[in-house]
Amino acid sequence: MLGLAWLGGLCGVYDGCMRYPDGGGLSAEGRARREKVRLQAAQLFAQGVRVPQIAGLLRVSTKSVYAWRRAWRWGGEEALASKGPGGYACRLDDGQLAELAAALEAGPAACGWDRDQRWTLERVRALAGRLFGVRYTLRGTSYLLHRLGFSPQVPAHRAAQRDEAAVAAWRAATWVRVRELAAATGAWICFEDEAGQALRPRKARTWARRGHTPVLAVSGDNGRLSVAGLACLKAGAPGRFFYRVHVHRRRKGRRPSLSEDDYATLLSAAHRALGAPLIVVWDNLNTHRSTAMRARVHGRRRWLTVIALPAYAPELNAVEGAWANMKNGLGNLADCTLDQLEATVRSRLRRIQRQPALINAFLGQTGLTLESEPP
Repeated sequence: MLGLAWLGGLCGVYDGCMRYPDGGGLSAEGRARREKVRLQAAQLFAQGVRVPQIAGLLRVSTKSVYAWRRAWRWGGEEALASKGPGGYACRLDDGQLAELAAALEAGPAACGWDRDQRWTLERVRALAGRLFGVRYTLRGTSYLLHRLGFSPQVPAHRAAQRDEAAVAAWRAATWVRVRELAAATGAWICFEDEAGQALRPRKARTWARRGHTPVLAVSGDNGRLSVAGLACLKAGAPGRFFYRVHVHRRRKGRRPSLSEDDYATLLSAAHRALGAPLIVVWDNLNTHRSTAMRARVHGRRRWLTVIALPAYAPELNAVEGAWANMKNGLGNLADCTLDQLEATVRSRLRRIQRQPALINAFLGQTGLTLESEPP
């Protein structure tokens, strides 16, 4: 009897059941499918078919077939039947699980943790005790979260001042007008944004011998440069990308960032290269809204139309994809001078310019399209 029980447990392992409170590693459909395969193997055992042949016919490993045959010899086909989900039964019923999931989805701030908005195992355990009067261990809390379909993730930060209604209205109305204006005038829709890259690089993972933290030689200077990028898009045309780099060398009396003249020069260069009107979409940077910039935009540039993005909505700007592409691989950067950093950044920006399909793909990341939606 002991051997039969042990083999029955072994079959439970091969059934894919994990000792988690989420009902095992397989769904009910998955367990039924696995059980059907094992019962097919039992019929082949009765016919005297050899193990390697059964493994080939059923597309399973010979190790599994040998385990099934041992169980079949002890208890017949009943020993190969599914034992159901593994692990202990959950202490919460379906209604309580749904209530807990809703509380977790609402976020830590809605449950009282408004300063440090993280769901930790300790907080989820405290929440379950507060709602249902049950006490879990930290490991049990982890299993409970897996049961609900949660996993540890790095959150995306979003400004608390953001107006979701304004963002939705911009998508639904303003972008439609921009698209219609571009189609009527033959203009290019140009997204503009700025980014910075410092000599002191961000940390990135690297391989090293276990137990020995690697030490890399990087620049200790905090020098930086600023880049303005212009992703130009037009329906049926390959994407174009223009940029302007400003190196901040800490000289007295020199502006540490891009000026209105830099932006005006960038827009004029794009207009000459494209030979068509421009509809520039950019954010509410103070330089974009300055009196000097307004004079340049509404002055002699009749080919230029400016559209402002809603506040705190970087996901609507297609150039964000260009910055992600440019900075990919710049972790642990070994450049030690601003000239080296400038050469590296320019090289990556030129690489983006040579990939029109990539530039068009930047718009896809925003969820916006150049084509009119069907009625």
